[in-house]
Amino acid sequence: MAEGAERDAVVWRNRALMVFDRVSVPVAVCDVYGAVLLANPAMAAECGSSPGRLRGRDVLELFRPQETTQVQRIAEALRLRHRSRYQVSVSWQGPGGGERYGELTADPVSDRVEETPALLVMLRVLGDRAPRQAAPPVRVAPVEARILALLAGGATTARAARETGLTTDGVTYHLRRLSARWDAANRTELVARAYALGVLAAGVWPPVPTSEAQAGEA
Repeated sequence: MAEGAERDAVVWRNRALMVFDRVSVPVAVCDVYGAVLLANPAMAAECGSSPGRLRGRDVLELFRPQETTQVQRIAEALRLRHRSRYQVSVSWQGPGGGERYGELTADPVSDRVEETPALLVMLRVLGDRAPRQAAPPVRVAPVEARILALLAGGATTARAARETGLTTDGVTYHLRRLSARWDAANRTELVARAYALGVLAAGVWPPVPTSEAQAGEA
C-alpha cells in the first residue's frame, strides 16, 4: 500500500513538473530568502538564460525592485509566517537587452502551516521601457562660451569685454540672450547652468569652454 502511494506521488510530481515547464507564464519556486530553487523556461527566457542556470540565483537580483520598502515589509511578514500574497514592482534587462518592467507576485506555499514556506513566484510582464534618448548637445557661440568661462573665473563685465574684444554692452547682450534661453535668474545661475549643460569643462581651472578642453586633449 505504501509503495503504491509513493509510486502515485512520483507520477503526480512528474506531471506537475511537465505542466510547470509548459506554462507560458514566467514562474519560479524560491526559498523564503528568495533563492531560486526551480524556474520554468518562460522565466529563464525573461532573464536570457536557462532554467538550470537560474538555480541558486537571488530573484531580486534578477528582477530589481522599484521600492525597497516593499521588499522589507514582505521579508518581515514571511519571518512572522504570514501567508498573504505579496506583489513587488520590478524592472529587469530583457532577453533583447532592453529594459522591461512588470510585477512579481509571491505566494508562500508549504504542506503544513508550521513549516517554513517556499515561495511560488510569478512574473507579470507589463511592457518595455523606451530607451533614453541622449540629450542633444547644447550649442553656444564660441564668444558666448568664452564669456561664460571668464565669468566662472570671477571676471567682471569690463574684463570680459577686454578679453573678447567686445564692448561692455556687447557682453551684456550675450549674457541676456543666454539668461533668456536657459531661464537663469542671475549670473551665478547662468554659470551653474553652463557647467550642468556641459558648455564649460568640469574639473578644470581656470574655467574653459568644453570645446577648448577637448581640443587640448586631442
